[in-house]
Amino acid sequence: MAHVGLVFVGLILFINGLVSLGRIPAHSAAVLNLMVGGVQILLPTLIMVQAGSDTLMVNGAWPSYLFGMTYLLVGLNTLCGFDTGAFGWFSAFVAVIAVYKAVISLSTDPIFAVIWLSWALMWLCLFLQHALGVQRLGGIELQRFAGWLLVSAGIPSSTVPALFAQNGIWTTAPAAGLAALAALAVSLGFSAWQGLRSARSLEARQNLAA
Repeated sequence: MAHVGLVFVGLILFINGLVSLGRIPAHSAAVLNLMVGGVQILLPTLIMVQAGSDTLMVNGAWPSYLFGMTYLLVGLNTLCGFDTGAFGWFSAFVAVIAVYKAVISLSTDPIFAVIWLSWALMWLCLFLQHALGVQRLGGIELQRFAGWLLVSAGIPSSTVPALFAQNGIWTTAPAAGLAALAALAVSLGFSAWQGLRSARSLEARQNLAA
């Protein structure tokens, strides 16, 4: 059941990436954020109610609340015009939990360790943007970097592994983890290049205007 939620997580990460890139108005994605956020609250709740004292099921389900609360906050902040500072600090909490999950998954499921790492980086960007107001990192425009990271890694880190897991197609081989890490590195490199390119383009326009 948890894998069903991840299918839609990939979709909303992709959509929110397009919002960050200015391709979709934020208000048009707000309701979808609320819907996916609701699913990510409902499904783990059902799982944990059924799990009882099964700690394995509980530990597998509760992280979905991190996603659910994120998307509910994004939707509500957009529709109601709330300040996003608290959301930024919440994102820092999610990023720390994601790093923790990546570390403890490394020896047993290297692919999911990389997936958790990718999510940690996504939520770190949200923390830097909304809590600290960071616009650039080393010459890279952060909003463009974050947008392209969500677009390029959102579906591969969520929807794709969820579909594989649903069909029993999974491996915990170290080589698979290295392949996932290489894919994440490509996504990060591409996103950084896009962010740097955008920053340089903005500087060029400002110089022309001056």
